[in-house]
Amino acid sequence: MNAGNTPQPDRGGLPYALGAYGIWGLLPLYLILVQSVPAFEFVGWRIIWTVPICLLIIVARKQWAEVHAAFTNWNTLRILVLSSMLIAVNWFVYVWAIQGGHIYAASLGYYINPLINVMLGTALLGEKLTRRQWLAVLVAGSGVALLMIGALTTLWISLTLAFSFAAYGLLRKQVPVGSLPGLTVEAILMMPLAIGIAAWYGMTPAGTSFGQDVSLSLAIILGGFVTAIPLLLFAVAAKKMDYSTLGFVQFLAPTLVFFLGLLVFEEPLVWTELAAFVAIWTACALFVSDLWRKHPAKAASKAA
Repeated sequence: MNAGNTPQPDRGGLPYALGAYGIWGLLPLYLILVQSVPAFEFVGWRIIWTVPICLLIIVARKQWAEVHAAFTNWNTLRILVLSSMLIAVNWFVYVWAIQGGHIYAASLGYYINPLINVMLGTALLGEKLTRRQWLAVLVAGSGVALLMIGALTTLWISLTLAFSFAAYGLLRKQVPVGSLPGLTVEAILMMPLAIGIAAWYGMTPAGTSFGQDVSLSLAIILGGFVTAIPLLLFAVAAKKMDYSTLGFVQFLAPTLVFFLGLLVFEEPLVWTELAAFVAIWTACALFVSDLWRKHPAKAASKAA
């Protein structure tokens, strides 16, 4: 029986998770608004406008102590410097891929990501894989192999997105900083580079994209919101629901990106990409089914 004082997950976290992954999945639609902005410049402006938005939320949630603690701990700050580099690479490749019409490659990257997380956890954190998880990794590997046959030119996009975000998550697991305070510190650390990028584009003959057109400038500012808000929703969801359930919901984002590529951007789907998607979807199904299979056992052990 369940003890009366045993804390139970609040199922109210699901709307927050759907909100976070829904925004991430629909991000290509937002990027249409800023498609005239070079990817490198846009990432610079995204960093610049993420800082004030994050700081406002930090003040509202009274999390300034976490930000201060991160800046005064050298070991934490050193890791966040590395993680900020990884997330900057991830943002640039994603924006460049969407602007270049490589929607499926971007989608595949985030399907592969949780499987890369499992492999990194095994190799670096001493975690053990079940047989079903090993099978999922092998099936996913076959999907990547198919891309090497027929979609080699875009394979690097998927793998860069998957590995950069997986490595980013691995580093962030090493520091005692929450999602939003951590992003705030990372964005502040990247601010000098971002200002340099904006200044460099401002000195080019074409000039910077910001400030020339009101609607485009507002769309660029919106980049700060679409960076900070879903992360805030994710942080709330992570506290309110089982992490295994949250892991299942994360597949919503690349699924939305896939269907946007198919129905909105009308990107041609070659047979190797389709076969790779089938392999990755199968691997994800195996991965998620394993999580759900273990979930009742964990719940029963907690209730005992």
